[in-house]
Amino acid sequence: MARTPQRHAPPEARAIGRRMRVSPRKLNLVAGLIRGKVVQEAQAELLFCKRRIADDVLKVLKSAIANAENNEGMEVDWLYVAEAYVGRNLVMKRIRPRARGRAARIKKPFSQITIVLRESGGRF
Repeated sequence: MARTPQRHAPPEARAIGRRMRVSPRKLNLVAGLIRGKVVQEAQAELLFCKRRIADDVLKVLKSAIANAENNEGMEVDWLYVAEAYVGRNLVMKRIRPRARGRAARIKKPFSQITIVLRESGGRF
């Protein structure tokens, strides 16, 4: 019986930005802008994005690029954003006074983003 060859996962570099003070829904809109793009295009997209959190996402992307170059030995010109996904983090809970002696709870969510880069092998 012939054995099937083992497939190795392609080398990847990742960076995680934690405790970003924005809701996951809003952060996912920015992450959607860079998913599947070459890193140079993704950097340009985030640089000119008008959303406040785009600057922090750009920092995480630059960190992932530095991880790919220094830790994994990847070629920067061939990198693309393979995955960019968003998760929930802690939620600050605050109280707001309301009418007739009542109180309303305000939730201030935090989120985190994970950016995974892979090499395209020069196919772009």
